[in-house]
Parts: sequence; C-alpha cells; structure tokens
Amino acid sequence: MSAPNVTDLKMVDTQSEDRSVGPVDSVSVETLKITPLYSEELGIALRKGTEGELFKWFLASLLFGGHISEIIAAHTYHAFAAHKLLRPQRILDAGWSHLVDPIMREGGYVRYDGRKSTQILRDCEELLTFYGGSLKQIHGRAENARDLENRLQGFYGIGPITANIFLRELRPYWRKADPDPLPIVRKLAKEHAIDLDAFGRKTLSFVRIEAGLIRQRHRRPTERQGDLGQ
Repeated sequence: MSAPNVTDLKMVDTQSEDRSVGPVDSVSVETLKITPLYSEELGIALRKGTEGELFKWFLASLLFGGHISEIIAAHTYHAFAAHKLLRPQRILDAGWSHLVDPIMREGGYVRYDGRKSTQILRDCEELLTFYGGSLKQIHGRAENARDLENRLQGFYGIGPITANIFLRELRPYWRKADPDPLPIVRKLAKEHAIDLDAFGRKTLSFVRIEAGLIRQRHRRPTERQGDLGQ
C-alpha cells in the first residue's frame, strides 16, 4: 500500500514566505554552535532514535509548522505531553473534540485549533495505516533524501516547511535526512557573514547553527514573533 498522495492535501503549511524586516544584531559562529535545538528545549532526545522520541518530534513539527508562534506551539506540545497524548493511537482515541478542548485551548493554539486538530488526527491515522505507526519505516522505505521528503509531504497538511522542520534536526541521526536549508536561513547566514557551506550539513554543529539563525530571525525588533519555519 502506498503512502497518501501529496495532491490529496486540502490543507498545507503556509510558512514559505519571507517577511523579514529590519536589522539583526551580529552573532558569532561560536555562539550559534551552542544553540539548543528546538527538540532539546522540548525534552525530546532524538539521539536515542526510538519510535517514541521520533513521534514526539513529529507531533511537535506539526505544531511548529502551523502559522502560529513557536511559543504557543511549544506550549501546545507540552499540553499533549501533560495529557499523555504522545502516541498516535492515544491521540486517535482522544478524538477531535478533546484535542480542540482542552489540549489546544491549554496550549493557546486557538486560532487554528480545529484545523490543526484535524491534521494531527489524519496524520496519526495515516502513519498507522501506511507505516504501522513507525516513523523509522518512512526513513527505511525512502530511496534517498528527496524521496524521504516526498513521503513526509504525502501526509495530510504537511508541506515543504513542516517536512524541513522535522528533518533538519534529524540530519545527524538519519542517513537520508538532509533537507536544504531554507532560503531565510541562507539569507541570515549571509547577513552574519557565515559560510554555511563550510560546515558539514550532517553535523550537529550545522544543525545548531541553523537553529540559532532561525532564532535570530525572530529577534528582529519590528517583526512578529514566531513561525519556526519562516
């Protein structure tokens, strides 16, 4: 049975545009190299490589991929954790109404609570149906990095940005996880005179630099906070 086709999507992540304005403060490469990863800040240990940790990051990536601030996305992830909804079947058993209220309400994810709840439920169902609930199977079945990205984008509501969020912190741990840095990352690297090509993309240092640059984008004084992928 093949994975869901990307053309079937009726909801896509919308974080592709660059709305950057205003200057950024200078930051050194050495500072960026010690930037905490977003997964680490959520207490997710991707280095373990377990299905449990991978699904936690998959869920978090779905939340970060919405057009909502990263603070609210993180709070909502913690709401899922507090209610012990960190497995696909448990989320399906909880149902749409429970995701909308109390989960989304507790996290503050109220602007798109219904749509995001629908996406999470659909993606959990598709993960169980097409891959037996195993994110490792997605990686194992993928022929290469591009196929891995395409398989992720075959899930309901997952577009290039959400796939990038999920895969970029997995670069050091998954052989086929190697998404191109987003244009905004390259733009910020250029502003800070950082040559991204001087670092191996599969290294933890590169991933930390990437996360640090994304945080710099959010520190622009005249810009709305949030949107992890923009």
